[in-house]
Amino acid sequence: MTRQEPDVMLNGWVEPRQNRRENFIYAINQLASKTLVIAELEVRKLRHDPYDLLIRGVQPALWLLIFGQVFTRTRAIPTGNLSYLDFMTPGILAQSVLFVAILTGGMTLIWERDLGIVHKLLASPVPRAAMVLGKALACGIRSLSQIVIIYGLALLLGVNLNLHPLALLQVVVIVLLGAGCFCVFSLIIGCLVKNRERFTGIGQLLTMPLFFASNAIYPLSLMPGWLQIISHINPLTYQVDALRGTMLVNGLNLYGFGLDCTILLLTLIGLTIICGRLYPRVAM
Repeated sequence: MTRQEPDVMLNGWVEPRQNRRENFIYAINQLASKTLVIAELEVRKLRHDPYDLLIRGVQPALWLLIFGQVFTRTRAIPTGNLSYLDFMTPGILAQSVLFVAILTGGMTLIWERDLGIVHKLLASPVPRAAMVLGKALACGIRSLSQIVIIYGLALLLGVNLNLHPLALLQVVVIVLLGAGCFCVFSLIIGCLVKNRERFTGIGQLLTMPLFFASNAIYPLSLMPGWLQIISHINPLTYQVDALRGTMLVNGLNLYGFGLDCTILLLTLIGLTIICGRLYPRVAM
């Protein structure tokens, strides 16, 4: 008795399992296509609240206008051949991406659970990794608006930005990777937390230690030894390092752009594997 093929294929969402297992390239292609579909669904939400992107830019603007201006005048923090305002601008962009990723990733997941959307997605043949990576990619696209805001404000303040097209492309890549890492980290918290209030508290509790335990607003050399150890396992440190080397005319990388991107990519992969295993817990 021969196996009967399905009469109608649902736009590529249902495929014979035998082909999916035998063809690795096909499986990767399916993962990528479904990731883009999930990302498109998430990005479409911006049409209902486009002003959220501008609101997210208020906090980093205040850091540059107030904190940056004051410490540039005091010269209390040694930053080598860079002015303090130049030094902290990449760190403020990384901070802005961090806040957007942490406070929107898991919160969106909890809202979708309450609305029953997560249950429908889990019942579909969409890979769990595609659900996670789709939200991470959408968060990265959302964070691109912070590049425009920070660059515009930095130019007005006289920051020596590197406007070469290759440098701008590198900034986009590192923002996408950083936003993806912290969005998936936020999704992991959302998988474990049962209500929005608790997630908000945990999210606010984690963002500031991640920010201050990095090289965003002061060099690693000023940190005590124990804090330097923490900063070296903090993904935000490598995001800031990559941004500082690409955004500024005289910016330097401590670890190199390639190593920074590699660490962020490996972190994203590891967190995606963990989140993919935890994702079904959302429906419990």
